[in-house]
Amino acid sequence: MQSEKQLKYDKAYLRMAQEWGKLSYCKRKQVGAIIVKDRMIISDGYNGTPTGFENFCEDDEGYTKWYVLHAEANAILKVAASTQSCKGATLYVTLSPCRECSKLIHQSGIVRVVYSRAYKDDSGLKFLERAGVKVQLIEDLNE
Repeated sequence: MQSEKQLKYDKAYLRMAQEWGKLSYCKRKQVGAIIVKDRMIISDGYNGTPTGFENFCEDDEGYTKWYVLHAEANAILKVAASTQSCKGATLYVTLSPCRECSKLIHQSGIVRVVYSRAYKDDSGLKFLERAGVKVQLIEDLNE
C-alpha cells in the first residue's frame, strides 16, 4: 500500500512531467518525463527531434518521423551524458512507455515507472513488469 505522502509526491512529479511535455514541438502527442532519485530530479525530457534537426516531429502526411526521440529516451540519454546514474530511480512519464523505451528503462536501472495515461500498446508495460520494474498508473493528478 502506497503512503499518502508518496502519492502526493508522485502526483506532483507527474504534473511536472505534464508541464515539461508542453515544451515538445510534436503535434500528435506531447509527452514529458522526469527522472527522480532520492527525492531529487536528476533528469527531464520530452519527445522531439534530435539536437540539430528541425523542430518538426511530423512529416507532410502527419505521421511522426522515425527519428523522433521519445520523452523517456531523452531523459535517460541526458543522465547518460552526466555524472548521475538512473540506478534505483523512478521515472515519471505522461504516457506509458512503448516497447523500445521499456528496454532502455530496464537497462538504465530505473526501478519504478509512474504514468498518467496508457499507450494503446501495453507490451512495454508487460515487459517492464516481467523485468521486475514496478509500474503504476495515476490518472487523477489533482490533490
